[in-house]
Amino acid sequence: MSQGPGAQPSPPSVYHERQRLELCAIHALNNVLQQQLFSQEAADEICKRPLSQLALPQVLGLILNLPSPVSLGLLSLPLRRRHWVALRQVDGVYYNLDSKLRVPEALGDEDGVRAFLAAALAQGLCQVLLVVTREVEEKGSWLRTD
Repeated sequence: MSQGPGAQPSPPSVYHERQRLELCAIHALNNVLQQQLFSQEAADEICKRPLSQLALPQVLGLILNLPSPVSLGLLSLPLRRRHWVALRQVDGVYYNLDSKLRVPEALGDEDGVRAFLAAALAQGLCQVLLVVTREVEEKGSWLRTD
């Protein structure tokens, strides 16, 4: 069936969740995935799992969004900005690959990276994103089951 001149094609069906409460991370995930896969309860459950349950050998890297102080020279301002930081294991050693560092900071083994994550999370207002392969994500093997 053809449309007449000047007729607009119908827009594709696009899944879109509108903001409700302060659930923007859940809305963003569902909007990207184009379906309602995550709920507040599911996200809360993921956030409550202890760091000890992360199967770090299955994780390619971690990306942290941290509060970052603002300063003018030696003067520290009472403002907070956000800063993204990457963590990655290379040849058995985990590194903080923060772009603000002159050189990568060695964190050590799994215990070292877990201690770094615990300290970052203790600051509050920190998000952690796991970078995993599709296979690891589909199997859920980024979490220990023991």
